[in-house]
Amino acid sequence: MDYSIIARSNEPIYRQISRQVEEAVFEGRLKAGEQLPSINELAAILGISRETAKKAYKVLSDKGIILPHHGKGFFAADVNSDIRPQVLVIFDKFSVLKQIIFNAFAETLGESAEITILNHNQSVDLLEYYLDNNLDHFNYYVVSPHFPLDPETQRRALKQLSRIPNRKLIMLDRIHPDYPGNFGAVYQDFRNDIYTGLSEALSRRGDMGFLRVITLPASLYGPEIRKGIERFASEHGIRAEFLTEAPDDIHPNDTFLVLNSQLDAGLVGLVRKIQESSLEIGRDVRIISYNEMEMNELVLGGLTTVSTDFREMGRLAAEMILTKTPRKIHCPFRLYPRHTF
Repeated sequence: MDYSIIARSNEPIYRQISRQVEEAVFEGRLKAGEQLPSINELAAILGISRETAKKAYKVLSDKGIILPHHGKGFFAADVNSDIRPQVLVIFDKFSVLKQIIFNAFAETLGESAEITILNHNQSVDLLEYYLDNNLDHFNYYVVSPHFPLDPETQRRALKQLSRIPNRKLIMLDRIHPDYPGNFGAVYQDFRNDIYTGLSEALSRRGDMGFLRVITLPASLYGPEIRKGIERFASEHGIRAEFLTEAPDDIHPNDTFLVLNSQLDAGLVGLVRKIQESSLEIGRDVRIISYNEMEMNELVLGGLTTVSTDFREMGRLAAEMILTKTPRKIHCPFRLYPRHTF
């Protein structure tokens, strides 16, 4: 194969070599079992040090892209059978919901892959650090691209994501709207999903009364979700208001939509206010919470939620790795009706 080495590139030469060999193997330009130049031959061909050539081959060997045979040299692996994929999962924050995703992801992969998990904590700097130290070492990068939505942060996030080859990248829980190429994604559509979930709720009950939405000002996707709620309310002639905490005035036929985590102070405060009003949840006042987890079956006799299917999200991401077929999939979103609505 031919190599294209740029001496003054920001990408180290050994990485340029390992990347090009890996691409050639996955694209079939290097056939399984085909012999590569020896370390000395590669160094001579490219005019680089033996140590640089050795480092490139070590990266490829560690990933299973090439196979060393003692006394014979290095040979291209059969990527359809010889490689047990190394997968790096980079969540934004670890939570109960991320645990649901990860459990389904790991269960689906089983023994077919080795998984490492990190958290970037919605910091582009931390994502950059992880990629600086791990960009050579994994076959797949499953990333939750949740970062502050201001243009500068999104530009920086896009720059870091673009360092990952498309065929190795799976975006999880959100798809970056400006990212091009044939990468994988299993994502929510926050604005349209909430419209779908509330429409299902309305069709089941026929009346929603006064829709009162409680969310935190710092909610990352609160503005997007709000647009979907406003569209729903406008099209169905429903009065809606947006709050940052439970109100003191609670009336019969109110429907509360709690957008922040189900079991936090927002929900607790709301339930206390309803109890003080002597109204009954599920009959006089209704509650819908955002995001589904198993505990909701027990909360308040059954907490109604609108949510994406987090288990399915993890399973679909794993299936892309098992089948080597990157796709962009909008994860199912639905109403989980229970006692509170």
